[in-house]
Amino acid sequence: MESSGNVRRNLLTAGGILSIVAGIFQINNGVVLMAYFLTIGMRPYWAIIPFLPGLCFDYRGYLIPAVVGWHPSILFLIIGLLILVFGTLAVIGGISAIRRKRFGLSLTGAIAALISGLLGILAIIFVSLGKREFRTED
Repeated sequence: MESSGNVRRNLLTAGGILSIVAGIFQINNGVVLMAYFLTIGMRPYWAIIPFLPGLCFDYRGYLIPAVVGWHPSILFLIIGLLILVFGTLAVIGGISAIRRKRFGLSLTGAIAALISGLLGILAIIFVSLGKREFRTED
């Protein structure tokens, strides 16, 4: 029969691994969104309407709102950069959870992994349940 400490240690390791996996997925998605902006998104397929500033056409011909002077697909760059930052933070927090060094950083990384959905939720639960392991290791 396993002791309670060993189960918590395994949960903390699982939480760290889930956080790292979710962070890698987020880094991948962030890079893909930024690459989309830099390749396809920058094509000049729209024009600002002079008499209606703040509106522009997209490639399908629909009228969409836009910030004057901004390309509408710049949101892909901004969102991709944010996802990349959260993914990096999730990987760093997952490594910290596996090493059992800093609980705050580990929990922050698990929260940053929350963007990926179920993996992030499980990472938060497992890291939170393994909080006592950080106190005994310090």
